Amino acid sequence: MGRPNVGKSTLLNALTGEKVAIVTAKPQTTRNRILGVVEMPARKGKNPAAQIVFVDTPGVHKPGSQLDRRMLQEVHEALEERDLVLVLMDATRKTGRQGLGTGDAGLEREQGPGNREQKGGSWASEDEFLFSLVRKLDCPVFLVLTKIDRVAKEQLLPMIEALTKQHNFAEVIPVSARKKDGLDVLLRKIVEVLPTGERYFPKDQYTDQPQRFMVAELIRERILVETGEEVPYASAVVIERFEEPEIVPPGKKGATGTLPLTRIAAAIYCEREGQKAILIGKGGAKLKEIGTGARKQIESLLGTRVYLELHVIVEPNWRESRSFIESLDWRNELEKIAERQGNEPKSDEE
Repeated sequence: MGRPNVGKSTLLNALTGEKVAIVTAKPQTTRNRILGVVEMPARKGKNPAAQIVFVDTPGVHKPGSQLDRRMLQEVHEALEERDLVLVLMDATRKTGRQGLGTGDAGLEREQGPGNREQKGGSWASEDEFLFSLVRKLDCPVFLVLTKIDRVAKEQLLPMIEALTKQHNFAEVIPVSARKKDGLDVLLRKIVEVLPTGERYFPKDQYTDQPQRFMVAELIRERILVETGEEVPYASAVVIERFEEPEIVPPGKKGATGTLPLTRIAAAIYCEREGQKAILIGKGGAKLKEIGTGARKQIESLLGTRVYLELHVIVEPNWRESRSFIESLDWRNELEKIAERQGNEPKSDEE
């Protein structure tokens, strides 16, 4: 857990070796809890074999909308079932704890345009809000300083001293996900405090996310990259159709000599007509850019060719609609599907 944009998803991807979570320079990219699974082989004299299940949470920030409140709920739910918590802090940023009480200076860049409408409370209190959650925990807490490749080593010590006054951290571990510095130490220290138990996931599984959700996230990632101002924060993606290709024998290509084709149709929701115009662009140019960029990432994920169809729908004020926000959570959708299937009458053959 940590403030928005401290590198939680980047670290998760580096640890798993897979693109489990989308990553952009914009804060509040992650909206849901995302699981990443890391298999640790036994190393003589260092660590036993282990499976670590990481839970990447949305950035901790004071909620200003129903969507924000839902994101904070994701954090609380993640904290209910955990053996260890990693608190991530960006080593390149002056936090409210480093100059402690330095006010809002330097925090505007961190929060981004999506949060400028926040009312009430100072952004300088965000760190205090984060630490108030940490102090309630009854499990080991590691302080993980991220992006250390971007700062001089002598700058880390004052930051560590200031932060360790706020909580009795079990470990303080500086890392660089980009350069993979400190990741081995982090994994080894995690294994030392985890309880012995059964494996949660098969050895070759690196996340619990359905492909449909990952596809929707890859489309949303391109929206975050390709658009600015309030548009990324007011956008949501819903997969309307996901037609998987027929299964072909391993090692063989389709009848045409090419990779099989997955057909996907997705709706991009926004809140205002002006946002829709930005997403579509002149002559549909922006939507085409979003689709082209997303399609390449989706093809890499699925290992097939992809036909991607996008269209934009205006859903006024959807960020304040609890039912709409709940519908974006794939866990809720899976429960509904299972419930529907359970209520379907069984055939005579069954």
